[in-house]
Amino acid sequence: MGEEKEDAKEGAVNISLKDLSKKLEEFASARDWDKYHSPRNLLLAMVGEVGELSEIFQWRGEVEKGLPNWEESEKEHLGEELSDVLLYLIRLSDICGIDLTDAASRKLVKNAIKYPPPPKFL
Repeated sequence: MGEEKEDAKEGAVNISLKDLSKKLEEFASARDWDKYHSPRNLLLAMVGEVGELSEIFQWRGEVEKGLPNWEESEKEHLGEELSDVLLYLIRLSDICGIDLTDAASRKLVKNAIKYPPPPKFL
């Protein structure tokens, strides 16, 4: 698909949001799920996935960046739940006619104006 590139250092595939969107559209169409993918249903499904993501952290207290004390299986589970949230968000944005890449880029610009970095003193 279009912009997929393999990162030789990590062996991971870099894929664009547009590529993920296309794959999600094909996945839903192949299963005749389009009729269920209303904005409301997708939002509720995403909220459910956010709940599952939250459960992973629920009783852990604060955790260190990089999750150094986590088992690989725990990190894999976290990755799956993060992916579920991302995929529903992409699908929801598509169904609503929102270009998520463009919207996020514009929001970063607005946030930079709203929250400028503190002045540096010598």
